[in-house]
Amino acid sequence: MGKYFGTDGFRGEAGVTLTSEHAYKIGRFLGWYYGKEDGHRVRAVIGKDTRRSSYMFEYAIVAGLTASGADVYMLHVTTTPSVSFAVAGDDFDCGIMISASHNPYTDNGIKLVNKRGEKIDDATITEIELYLDGDLAALGIAGEDLPLATGADIGQIVDYAAGRNRYIGYLISLSQYSFRAFRVGLDCANGSSWMIAKSVFEALGAKTYVINAEPNGLNINREAGSTHIEVLAEYVKREGLDIGFAFDGDADRCIAVDERGEVVNGDHIMYVLAQHLRGKGALVENTVVTTIMSNLGLYRALDAAGIRYEQTTVGDRFVYENMQQNGYCLGGEQSGHVILSKYATTGDGILTAIKVMEAVISSKQPLSKLAEAVKMFPQITRNVRVDNKAAVRENASVQAAIAAVSARLNGEGRILLRESGTEPVVRVMVEAATEALCSAYADEVVAVIHSEGLAKAPAK
Repeated sequence: MGKYFGTDGFRGEAGVTLTSEHAYKIGRFLGWYYGKEDGHRVRAVIGKDTRRSSYMFEYAIVAGLTASGADVYMLHVTTTPSVSFAVAGDDFDCGIMISASHNPYTDNGIKLVNKRGEKIDDATITEIELYLDGDLAALGIAGEDLPLATGADIGQIVDYAAGRNRYIGYLISLSQYSFRAFRVGLDCANGSSWMIAKSVFEALGAKTYVINAEPNGLNINREAGSTHIEVLAEYVKREGLDIGFAFDGDADRCIAVDERGEVVNGDHIMYVLAQHLRGKGALVENTVVTTIMSNLGLYRALDAAGIRYEQTTVGDRFVYENMQQNGYCLGGEQSGHVILSKYATTGDGILTAIKVMEAVISSKQPLSKLAEAVKMFPQITRNVRVDNKAAVRENASVQAAIAAVSARLNGEGRILLRESGTEPVVRVMVEAATEALCSAYADEVVAVIHSEGLAKAPAK
C-alpha cells in the first residue's frame, strides 16, 4: 500500500482526506503518463457511483485529463466492473471509477484500471503519489508542473452511455437459461446497480422485486445492500420470493439470500459455483482461490467435496493475481467479491448473481440445498483504530497473545490479525465453536493492543 492508495484505490472522506485537488492532479498525471509516447492521443473512460461527491470528483478528474491532452469518455453512473469491461473491450488506455464501494456517502474513492481492465500496477501508483506530493524531480520532470495541452491538443469529452449499454448486453448474453420461472429480489444499495440490475434480470425473464433503488446522493449503502443483508433477507421472506441478491455501492460485490430468507455469503457462493463449474468440467485445476478471511466452514466443505483451494492475503486484487498466475477461473472473498476470470477481470456482483441463478436452474435445486454443505463457524471481527498498523503487527506482546489463543483453539478454530487496506484499522478475527468463545478470544487480543498503547485515542 502507498501513502494515498490502498488495496482498492485512493479512498477517504470526501473533501477532507480525498479532495477535488487530488482528483484533478490524478487526471493530470494519467493524461500525461499515457501520452508520453510521441503522437499518441490518450483515451480514458470514467464512471461513478451515486454519491453526491462523485460528481465533484468526476469533473475534477476530467478537467485534469483533458488539460493533459487526453480524450475522456464518460459512462456516468455505472458499476465498477462495467468500467473494466469498457476499457478492455474498447481499446482505452486506462479507466477510472469514482466510488468508495460499501463505505458511507461521506467517503469516496478513485479506482484506476489499466488497458486490460485490471487494477493498475504498484509502480504506476508510486509515480502518481510522487506527483501528488509535488516530487517532480523524482519523475524526471523539469519545471514546476506537467506540461499543459494547448490548441487542438486539448482533450475532448465524449458522452459514452453506449458503453454502459454494451456492458448490459454482455451480461444478458452470459446466461444459458431463461429466468422466467423465478421471482427474484434485488437490493441495489441505492448505488451503481440501481438501473442496471433490474434491466438485466428483466431481460432474462425474471419477475423482479427491487428495493433500495432510489439514490439521492446521500443514501448509498445506508441500511441497504450487501453490507445490510438483513434488509433483503426480510424482504425475500415477506414477499415469498425464490431468491434474492444484494449488491454494494459500486456493484462489484454480491451477497445472496435463499428461498427461506437465509443469507448466502461469498464463501457459500464460491462453493456453489465451484460445484457448478466442476459439474460442467469447467473448474480449472479443480481449484478455488480464497483469502485468509474465508471461513473454516468453506474449507471443510471443499475438502469433503474433493475441491482444492489456495489462500491469498485479503483483497480481490490478490485473488485475481493468483488466478492469473496459475490460470484458475474462480476465486473471491467472503464479502461477496467473486471473480469469474472467463468473463471478467474483477469482481462483478451482477455477473455473480447470473451465475448463481445458472447453478440453481441447471441443478433443479433451490439455493438453500446447493449451499447447505458449508456450515459456517461462528466468526467475530474486532476493528481497532490505530496510528501505526505495522507497529501492531510487529509488537511482541500482541504476537504472544495471538499465539496463546491459537494454541487454545487447537485446530478447532483460528485467529487472524490483519491490516485494513483502506482505513487506519487493524482487524482481529476469531473463528471458534461458539460466538462466546470468539468474543472472549478476540477481546483478549484487543485488550493487549490497548495496553501496549497502540490503539488510537477516541476523538473528543
